[in-house]
Amino acid sequence: MLDPEEAVDRLAAVMKAPAGHRVLHAKGLFCSGTFNASPEAASLCRAGHLQGGTVPILVRWSHGSGRPDANDDAPYVRGMAVSFVLPDGRSTDILGQTVPRFPVRTPEDFVRLSEVARDRTALVKFLATRPRSAVALAANARVKALAPPKSYAEATYFPIHAFRWLTLSGHATWVRYRLVPQATPRDRPQERFTGRDRLRDEIRARLAEGPVRYDLVVTVAGPKDDPHNPMSVWKGSRELVAGWLDITTSEDDHEAQGDVVVFDPTRVVDGIELSDDPVLRYRPSAYSVSIERRSHPQP
Repeated sequence: MLDPEEAVDRLAAVMKAPAGHRVLHAKGLFCSGTFNASPEAASLCRAGHLQGGTVPILVRWSHGSGRPDANDDAPYVRGMAVSFVLPDGRSTDILGQTVPRFPVRTPEDFVRLSEVARDRTALVKFLATRPRSAVALAANARVKALAPPKSYAEATYFPIHAFRWLTLSGHATWVRYRLVPQATPRDRPQERFTGRDRLRDEIRARLAEGPVRYDLVVTVAGPKDDPHNPMSVWKGSRELVAGWLDITTSEDDHEAQGDVVVFDPTRVVDGIELSDDPVLRYRPSAYSVSIERRSHPQP
């Protein structure tokens, strides 16, 4: 297993990430709102935020680079992280990205792909021994997954991991999430936004006019779908809308005064269980290193 210290060091080097910031998704915008679950979700999962009551959410949209000054017009993955705050004060998180196909199976391969992505010769050598990664990258390229979106509010975000939902009686269902926007080009503010921070500026202007809404869509695994492999392509047995996110308010930067905010998909509550996906299971150890370095940055 790749040492988490080494993983963060290597990613920071690739991203040219400055001390005190995330090594990935360093540039972001915090917003808040509410979530309401659907009756169908409540019947499949006993987790508190899926039982039908309105729960607060904290959202962070982000640019995938390790640079807090990244250009919003640069081609790159974008992210949407959501933290659901349950009535008892606990929280559980979903992290999505604009890339629909995750291209590697292990943390080691994720770090190595990040290192070779901009070196054509090295990338070809990497993919030569990982044909499924080549297929996934080609699929992402076909849908222009790295193209800068017109708005954070109009992009679909794909959480890459599967989770096991449990009913009150203990019946289990494997699911994957998708964050699907309700926004359309007709909802765009009249003002034209340009420059390095245009996505941030556009969201703030959009929220000033009304909520940004998302459907939390769930794919229920079919009999041959693999919940433990982040690369697996599911056929699914069915889909349902598990609930609705209403994002209403642009927040001040929650980290401006040195606080560290972490969105972690392994932070689950009763009714939701983790798969044995190696990338998912690795995240907490890498986050621990990142948290320590963000909390005590070295010059």
